Amino acid sequence: MAQAQEDTIFRLDTALARYRQLGTDPAIQAAWDEPLPPWGASGSRKLEPGKPYAGLPILMRRLIALGDLPPDTAVPARYEAPVTDGVMAFQRRHGLEPDGVIGKDTLSQLNVPPLARMHQIELNLERLRQSPLPVAPRLIVVNIPEFILRAYATEGGQPVLKTRMKIIVGNARGTRTPVFTEDMRYIEFSPYWNIPPSIARKETIPKLRRDPQYFAEQGFEFYTSGGTVITSLTNENLEAVLSGKMRIRQRPGTKNALGGIKFVFPNRDNIYMHHTPATQLFAHVRRDFSHGCIRVEEPLALARFVLQDAPEWNDERLLAAMTSGRSATLRLKELLPVVITYFTASADEDGRVHFFPDIYGRDTIE
Repeated sequence: MAQAQEDTIFRLDTALARYRQLGTDPAIQAAWDEPLPPWGASGSRKLEPGKPYAGLPILMRRLIALGDLPPDTAVPARYEAPVTDGVMAFQRRHGLEPDGVIGKDTLSQLNVPPLARMHQIELNLERLRQSPLPVAPRLIVVNIPEFILRAYATEGGQPVLKTRMKIIVGNARGTRTPVFTEDMRYIEFSPYWNIPPSIARKETIPKLRRDPQYFAEQGFEFYTSGGTVITSLTNENLEAVLSGKMRIRQRPGTKNALGGIKFVFPNRDNIYMHHTPATQLFAHVRRDFSHGCIRVEEPLALARFVLQDAPEWNDERLLAAMTSGRSATLRLKELLPVVITYFTASADEDGRVHFFPDIYGRDTIE
């Protein structure tokens, strides 16, 4: 996997040279010195395709400088193609919804000058160099700001991408997913969700007091440190949870917050990967909705990768275990490194540079 990291560093180094040139070119810098004018006399908050816009020449100069619009593009009468195509290309490179509509988030990214991007690339290069990937035949890498998981295997001495999927990470307002590296050791099929005391105190118990039927609807139960399970909802049991004498858990099933599978790599923050019944959340571009753990869009594909050396675990058997309603643990034959990273800049093999939102504000403090 070291070669993959070296290739990434090389591509970012190349991008850095380009953005350094852009940031020190007075003619290009002038496109950012002159602000984009507001659109429409009505004070509209969004510039939508088909609308007239006096700022088209400045907008186009920025897109051309960044490589999102061909340099010989003529200025159209309205905000329309090919300028909208250039904006969509820009949006794809900056972790935005590629709809061609310029709203608050797209405008904010358009206003970042090349010199600032140069510093962002430098920061991410430093992160890369200080965080070498583990030497392993297989590897799972999560990039938090990108909301993407990638799984690699070494074939013929070269890293090969085996699967890539959307993820949901910890909320930026208070339940952030930490950065670390640990080994995946086991999988839990049809897992129980042992609700953390902080979530039980702040969310679950207040909701149960407002709506007692929620207890049965969600398949909750109380349990003690001695293993006693209690399925009746009483105020005394809720108070016992608040005092630490009991905990609440959710039984396996279709409503279980962890879905049908949990991928465990023991760590001090108790972070793990799992599926979720709230699959509609993967349609969002920005996906920091969790309490810190990582939700995966394609749990079956990830399970295939994790268990590729166990052919007896075919799709039929995996799905059966994920939907059985009976919790079971499968220990891996070999440890599988999981790397949780935080990179807000990357470069494709074709040289296109991508920037991701600094959702946790780490770029401003490092």
